[in-house]
Amino acid sequence: MNYYDLCCRYQGRIVTITDRNGKKHCGRIDRVTRSHVYITPRTGRNLGGFGYGYYGYSYGYGWGRPYAVPLAFVTGLVLGGLLFW
Repeated sequence: MNYYDLCCRYQGRIVTITDRNGKKHCGRIDRVTRSHVYITPRTGRNLGGFGYGYYGYSYGYGWGRPYAVPLAFVTGLVLGGLLFW
């Protein structure tokens, strides 16, 4: 499966990505390169309040700082539009 094209198609949407180690990365796809997909994680389950962010950084309303997941390690991608955050 071509995860690059799939990630490009879902850019800006909330997804759950599973990597080779079984770790799940949940958040919004911020951007996609040929080697990485950048995920902006949700920092809390509040509806629009300020969060602490990823690793202690504040990044807007309830979203953390984007981080990269290597596309070579992606084993699954699930659209998270039906998830209640």
